[in-house]
Amino acid sequence: MSLTIKDENKVALDLAAWMFNIVTSVGIIIVNKALMATYGFTFATTLTGLHFAATTTMTLILKRLGYIQSSPLPVSDLMKFVLFANFSIVGMNVSLMWNSVGFYQIAKLSMIPVSCFLEVVLDSVQYSRDTKLSILVVLLGVVICTVTDVSVNAKGFIAAFIAVWSTSLQQYFVHYLQRKHSIGSFNLLGQTAPPQAASLLLVGPLMDYWLTEKRVDAFHYTSTSTMFIVLSCAIAIGTNLSQFICIGRFTAVSFQVLGHMKTILVLILGFLFFGKEGLNLHVVVGMMVAVVGMIWYGHASSRPGGKERSPTPSNNKPEEEIGLVKSNELDEKV
Repeated sequence: MSLTIKDENKVALDLAAWMFNIVTSVGIIIVNKALMATYGFTFATTLTGLHFAATTTMTLILKRLGYIQSSPLPVSDLMKFVLFANFSIVGMNVSLMWNSVGFYQIAKLSMIPVSCFLEVVLDSVQYSRDTKLSILVVLLGVVICTVTDVSVNAKGFIAAFIAVWSTSLQQYFVHYLQRKHSIGSFNLLGQTAPPQAASLLLVGPLMDYWLTEKRVDAFHYTSTSTMFIVLSCAIAIGTNLSQFICIGRFTAVSFQVLGHMKTILVLILGFLFFGKEGLNLHVVVGMMVAVVGMIWYGHASSRPGGKERSPTPSNNKPEEEIGLVKSNELDEKV
């Protein structure tokens, strides 16, 4: 009976984590779209640095209140994570500028097979046939409803390649570091947010000037645009935290696959708030295919043998399982 209650609690917490991530991710997309399109604040890298500065402030407050325990990561692991994360942010911004929207979407979709490859090679994960097919169905559905024009050039391809691999490695490391060091999402975010904020705020203005030929310090800040920047930073705290919680509770692949529900919701909200000119049959069909694939993936990956690590002599039971339990317990307490 107690096992059933524990399973029910886990399902409830899993759903809460996903909803938290979906709501904050969709919210920040809408706010940033208004900030950049309406008010002309096109300094994406600097804005991300401000997001992590706000997140750092939140983690310092939580640490002072005792919700985050001080357990520093090894410097080598911390530097690897920050390097991958910053290359991911800069790479995605450059890829969007140098590539067509269609190729940019395809590059984002390719993170799923790359994440699968990392789990197979680094964690000896094995996928069942149904799990592999469900991933393909999700990819097909998102391609149908988002990819239109596809054109690519050499420098755009290089930018996309760097962005895809660095993002996949960053998301893999979120799960890996929580498992390896037996720390929770809040603790890991508290360790990684400060160096990310410092490095992005240092590099961001230079990167944004290179991309837009505009200086962030010369931007005409109004009370409304400043309010949107503050709102974006506030929502980003939830987005960053929910990403760490979701990847910690699941894996980078599951986060990518089920995360495309956000793509579908953004499209639907766009149709509702900004008109129905983009709504047509192939978009609706693509959405339906993607949702079916997500449901299939959730069912297939949760079945025995759907997605599991190969047993190794040094990994029959203890440390990784203990690390995951401790990580989840910390998230549940918060």
